[in-house]
Parts: sequence; C-alpha cells; structure tokens
Amino acid sequence: MGMPVRLEYRAKPSVFGFMANVWRPSPGFAGDGRLPDIEARWSGHRSSPRELEDFFKLSGMPPGEGLSILYPHTVSFPMLMAVLSHPAFPLPIWKLLQVRNRLVQHQPIAPDAVLDFTVRTGERRVLEKGVEMDLLVAAQSGGRTVWEAVDTFYARGRYGAATQGEAAASPAVAGRAVAEWRMPQHGRWRYGLLSGDLNPLHMSSLYARRFGYAGAFAHPQRAIGQCLGHLGAAHHAPMQLDTWIKGPVFYGARVALRSEPRPAEQLFALHVDGDARPAIVGRFVIPHGNKDTFA
Repeated sequence: MGMPVRLEYRAKPSVFGFMANVWRPSPGFAGDGRLPDIEARWSGHRSSPRELEDFFKLSGMPPGEGLSILYPHTVSFPMLMAVLSHPAFPLPIWKLLQVRNRLVQHQPIAPDAVLDFTVRTGERRVLEKGVEMDLLVAAQSGGRTVWEAVDTFYARGRYGAATQGEAAASPAVAGRAVAEWRMPQHGRWRYGLLSGDLNPLHMSSLYARRFGYAGAFAHPQRAIGQCLGHLGAAHHAPMQLDTWIKGPVFYGARVALRSEPRPAEQLFALHVDGDARPAIVGRFVIPHGNKDTFA
C-alpha cells in the first residue's frame, strides 16, 4: 500500500483545481486490492445567506430553522471530488457512477453552525460486473459529530474474483403517487458550483447525447431534494436517509413521486416520464424519542 495522502483545506476545494486531474492516468488498484489511504479535511465552514438561499431554491426544499440533512452532503461534495480525482485514486473519476448514499444526521444543525468536514476512503467490494468503493464523510460542530455519510461509487469492468455477488438491492416501493412535477431546467451551473460537480452530463444535452443519454440530467442530490421537499421531510433531525441512484432524471422531464409509509420508515421512488422503473429510490427513518438509533 502507498503512502497515506492527507489533504487540508481552509475553504471549499476549488472546482477548477481538481478538474485539472480528471484526465490523469489511472494507477490501478494495489496488489492487496484495497483503496489507498486518502483523507481530506476542511475546517471552519460556515454557510452564507446567499449559499443557503441557492441551496434551498435549487434543491426544491423549503428553508427551515436548521440545516437539511442534504446540506452537508451537498457542500462537502467538492471534497469527494477532490479525493476521487486525486492522482493516488486507483480509477479515473470519469469512470465512476454515484450509486448509493447513506446519510445520518444525529442532531439539528443551526444555519450559522461552523462545520469541520472529513472525507476518507473506505471499503472496496468487487462485484461480478464491476467494483464498488465507499467514501466516508463526517461533519463536526463544536467537537461533536453531527452528521455522517457513506457515499458509494461504482465502476463497470473486471477487477478480479467477485467478493460480493450483486450490489445492495433497493427496496420495492408499492405506494401510490403523491406528487407530479417537471424537473427544473434552470440552475444546473449554479448547483454544479455549489456541489463541486461540473460533470458535462449535468450541463450539456449535446454532450450527454454523445454518451447515449436522451439529454442532460440533474445532479442526484438535487433530485433527491425535490423528493424530500414534496414529502415534507426536509428538516427532521435526527434522521437517516438511504438513497439508491438507478437512472438519470432529465431536466424538463415529467416526474412522479411514489410514497409508501411503513411503521418504522418511509419509502419513496421517483419515476421519470412514466417509466415503470424508478430513477431514484429512497428510505428515511426518523427515530422516536431521544434515542439516536437507526437500522
């Protein structure tokens, strides 16, 4: 295994800084198959009124007394991009797809809270047709961990003997449609700068069509925010949110949100242009009482 990589930031990582590494040569996986030890830290982030206004307006969630569970996920995403594009990371970032997220908010976070973020590499799982890689994210405020995430990325290909037969399956959502709307077409560049993800697939339909897509499509976090906004679930804390990203949500597409409340959780699925297969599946859990316990 190579030397550990430590990245320190006092401000949001520059989008244009890590974009310079996008087309770098790939070093490949080490002999032991593990991900390299890469850790990024960003200390002292405090949201500005303009940033919060952009976040809520673009994500489709109403402002609240505290920060939404998706806010740390969105503003820390440039750090994930910095790790994934680092020359020590074994695969080029353009081969990676974000496929699954688990977000846990342990307590309410004030809008003016000072947050210290950490992102580090986690586990690698070889599947029959590709490989999954986890990035582990945490946000601290006042020395306490207030929010955590596991963000899972996938690359298609052959990477040795499979250690796991299939990717973690998403739950089937049997509920009824509770909302329909068109995915907004505006704000794609503003959201890209906010999240640090300027992938041309989110920006240009001409570019996206070259790769077989019907057009440009929204950042997954933005589409998930639209779902939480329609479900009235934008500001619960504590809360756990699991999401499976299964397909693109095209700008301007007609989308339908299905919801299935259960005794200990609520499931939802977002369908695009009448497709029976969901583009996004989610599940959130809001623990009862004061005990912060999640499945």
